[in-house]
Amino acid sequence: MFIMNVQSSLAFIVRPGAHTSGFELSGTVGLYLVQAIGILFLIWNATYPPVIFKPAKYRVLFGVVVVQQVIGLAGESWLLSNLDPGHETLAATAARFVFFDTLGLIALAAAFLLTREGSRS
Repeated sequence: MFIMNVQSSLAFIVRPGAHTSGFELSGTVGLYLVQAIGILFLIWNATYPPVIFKPAKYRVLFGVVVVQQVIGLAGESWLLSNLDPGHETLAATAARFVFFDTLGLIALAAAFLLTREGSRS
């Protein structure tokens, strides 16, 4: 998940024109907005490396990562549910984010539970 997020963020930053149509954007504003999304992905994922390598040591941070995922999924789902008809491309992009982030939340929650103190026998 982390590697895919970083790869996606770099793709958005380096090649924003390849992604503007999925957000129904164009021109300079579209390029900058897609790059901004890429930067936000990097910000979001800055918390992952300590949790990946030492989940027990960074337990509170791990909880923050799970909460970030919940907020992201809830926000994306809300946006998708409130999208006006006629934006099929944007809806498809939002649905991919919702799907990916649902899988991410399941994986993070499972890892959080499996790495809790006392769960190792």
